[in-house]
Amino acid sequence: MSMGKHWQARAGTPLRGTLAIPGDKSVSHRSIMFAALADGVSKIDGFLEGEDTRATAAIFARLGVQIETPSPSQRIVHGVGIDGLRGCDAALDCGNAGTGMRLLAGLLAAQSFDSTLVGDASLSKRPMRRVTLPLAKMGARIDTEGDGTPPLRIHGGQALVGIDHTLEVASAQVKSALLLAGLYAQGETVVREPHPTRDYTERMLAAFGVDIDFSPGYARLRGGQRLRATDVAVPADVSSAAFFLVAASIVPGSELRLRQVGLNPRRTGLLAALRMMGADIREEHAGVHGGEPVADLVVRHAPLRGIEVPEALVPDMIDEFPALFVAAACAEGPTVVRGAAELRVKESDRLGVMAAGLRTLGLQVDETPDGATIHPGPLGSGVIESYDDHRIAMAFAVAAQRSSGAVQIRDVATVATSFPGFDVLARGAGFGLS
Repeated sequence: MSMGKHWQARAGTPLRGTLAIPGDKSVSHRSIMFAALADGVSKIDGFLEGEDTRATAAIFARLGVQIETPSPSQRIVHGVGIDGLRGCDAALDCGNAGTGMRLLAGLLAAQSFDSTLVGDASLSKRPMRRVTLPLAKMGARIDTEGDGTPPLRIHGGQALVGIDHTLEVASAQVKSALLLAGLYAQGETVVREPHPTRDYTERMLAAFGVDIDFSPGYARLRGGQRLRATDVAVPADVSSAAFFLVAASIVPGSELRLRQVGLNPRRTGLLAALRMMGADIREEHAGVHGGEPVADLVVRHAPLRGIEVPEALVPDMIDEFPALFVAAACAEGPTVVRGAAELRVKESDRLGVMAAGLRTLGLQVDETPDGATIHPGPLGSGVIESYDDHRIAMAFAVAAQRSSGAVQIRDVATVATSFPGFDVLARGAGFGLS
C-alpha cells in the first residue's frame, strides 16, 4: 500500500509474470474464529495480513485466545474450546470487516457475557438487521442503532434454540452467523437459501470435526458439538485475483500466472462470466487445500464481448462486480447486469459508484435498482472517488490501464483491508500506478 491517500494511474506495459495473490479473506476470518473455539492448537498458513483479518484476530486475543505470529501470513492459535472465551469490557473493533461483524454477532450472542461490536465509518453504515432479526428468532438479544446499523450491543446469557430458517436474501455471512449460534443452541439449526452462497463455513466446520450436513442452498447442524484443532492452508483470494484476471484480459500482449487461487464452487461466478465474454483463462496444477479446491490461473489477453450476466451467477461473484464492470467497459457491445441489488449495501453503493466512475471516464452506464447496462467505449482521464471502498479503488486502477490519460483515484487507504501491497504487485506486473 502506498503511503499517500490517492493513486495516479495510467496505461502501463503488457502485464507479465507469476503473481502470489494474498490469502483468501473469507477463509482467513473463519480460520481464526474456528481455531479459537477448537480444543487444541491449530496452525494457519497463508493468513491474509490485511486490516480486516487482523482486526478479527485482535478481537479473539481480547477474548482470551493466545495467538502467535511466527512469521508473516502464519498464525498459531491456542484454542480455548467452545465454552472458553472470556468477556471484554471494551468495545470490540471490527474495522471495515462486515464478515467479521456478522459472524461474531452469531458467535457472541451465545456467550455468557455482554459484548459490543463497533466498526469504522463505512461498516457503521451497513445493514445488520438481516443478521440480528433471525438471531432473535433463536433467542438472541442484540441492539442496533435505530436504522439497524452498528454498533451491535449483544446481551449475553441467553438460552438459544435451534431454528429452521429460510433466508430472505442469500448471504453467506448471515448463514454463517446462524450456524455459529447453532453450535450453542438446543436442538438443530437448519439454514435454507433462495440461491446457494459460498460454503466456507460449512467446509471449515467439517474440517474442524463438526458433524454438519450441507449441500448447495442448505446447511444443518446440531448444537452442543466441540471443534477439534486442525491446520489450515489458506488459498489465494479469488476476489483479489479478479483484478489481475481482468487486467490481463483487457491489456494487449499480457500473460499472467496467478498461483494457487481458491476456486470454491460458490466463488467462481466471475470466471464463468469472463469466459462467456471470451476471456482466455486456463487452470493448471489443480489440487485441494484444507477442503478448498485450488489451481494456478493462467490468463492471456483476449478480445471480450458484452453479455447478459446470468442472474444465477450473481451470488457467486457478488464481490467481483467492480472488476467485471471494468471488463464490460472494454468489451465489444453492452453488458447487462440484473439481480445484483446486494451491491448497493456493500462497503459503498457499488452499482452507483462504479457507474459514476465509468461515466467520469466517458462511458454511458444505465442504472437500474438491481443492476446496470454498461456501454463500452474509449476510456478517458478523470478523478475517481472510491468512497473508501477497496474494491472500487482497485477496479479503477485496472481501468486506467486502458485509459487515454491519467486517472486519479482518491482515498485508497482501505485497499489494505483486503489486498495489502496491491500497488507494489501491480507495478511489478506492468501497471502504470503511483
